[in-house]
Amino acid sequence: MSTLSLPVAILAGGLATRMRPMTETIPKSLLLVAGRPFLAHQLELLHRQGVRKAVLCVGHLGDMIRDDFGNGSDFGVELDYSFDGPKLLGTGGAIKQALPKLGDRFFVLYGDSYLPLDWEPVQDQFLHSGRHGLMTVYRNEGRYDTSNLWFADGEIKVYDKTHHHPEMRHIDYGLSALQASVLEDWPADRSFDLAEVLVGLVKAKQLAGYEVHQRFYEIGSPDGLAELEAFLEHF
Repeated sequence: MSTLSLPVAILAGGLATRMRPMTETIPKSLLLVAGRPFLAHQLELLHRQGVRKAVLCVGHLGDMIRDDFGNGSDFGVELDYSFDGPKLLGTGGAIKQALPKLGDRFFVLYGDSYLPLDWEPVQDQFLHSGRHGLMTVYRNEGRYDTSNLWFADGEIKVYDKTHHHPEMRHIDYGLSALQASVLEDWPADRSFDLAEVLVGLVKAKQLAGYEVHQRFYEIGSPDGLAELEAFLEHF
């Protein structure tokens, strides 16, 4: 596996309400999975896929993550941190604030996602697509979470996390790539969701789609955490 040129922004600043009471005292990234903090598993996976730089977008209890993982040298990934500050900025606002650390183009990964896919062809498709963004998609059929996009003929037709369309068979897999310029017109002083940005890119036909065939894992729910533990036991 070659080293990837793009850094990755890891969205790890949420309140993780579905995982309470565990996340009242520790951030979700530090929840134990198979005896180790989830972020340790995530960083090892990223390193295997060629990622060498990551920026953790943190808020709730983020100092605990920095205290435990430092500069990432134990995992071969250069870690930096971008803190929300006095108020939570949402997933979009957190990326906007982290732009000076990310550069012109970068991956975006949800902080509770464990994605066993090959990142190199995702990067290649994004860089050669001529579009402002790319989203990985998975034919979910409502199995692991609510399907939220219509993907057909290699194109994302509709992406909507709040209103279901009968054509929706796929789901946002958890990894995207963006040009920094797509966030230029978004305000730096208010909270907004990354989904708002992606919906705009779909409407402008500027969001490429990359279909993944391996299922995703996540620790956003107790069931998801248990499924990931069972998966990791086979390694």
